[in-house]
Parts: sequence; C-alpha cells; structure tokens
Amino acid sequence: MKKLFCSIFGHHFSVSKKVTSHIKEYSCLHCGKQVTTDVSGNLSTLTPELREINRTLEHIYQKRHASHSHPQHQVA
Repeated sequence: MKKLFCSIFGHHFSVSKKVTSHIKEYSCLHCGKQVTTDVSGNLSTLTPELREINRTLEHIYQKRHASHSHPQHQVA
C-alpha cells in the first residue's frame, strides 16, 4: 500500500544521515526507500557500494574537521 502511495504521489524524502556538508542520505517517510546525493548532486538509489563510499567520505570529513577545530600551538 505504501509503495502504491509513492508510485502515485512520489516519495517524501527526509534526511536520515548527514555524510558531509554537501552529501546526505535520505529515506522516504512512506515506503522507506533510501537514496543519497551523487557526484552530480542528483539523488541515486543507496546501493551497498554508495553506502561504503559515504562511510569513507564521512570518516575523511570528520578527521579533517576535527583537526581544524583543535589547531596546534606554534612555537616561535
């Protein structure tokens, strides 16, 4: 029934995970379909390969932002 609703009215996506400031994962509130932002900024079905890519990007993004939030003291 929920898939029928989405096939008639379209999906109602909500952000389920923020991977980076530009890449997010979304889930349909009605049928649960999962999508993610691709390299072109379009929504693509969240495959296991894209999920792994997103995990890697998230890890790199978090490491980079953690190092910027704790700058090292420079010795003069």
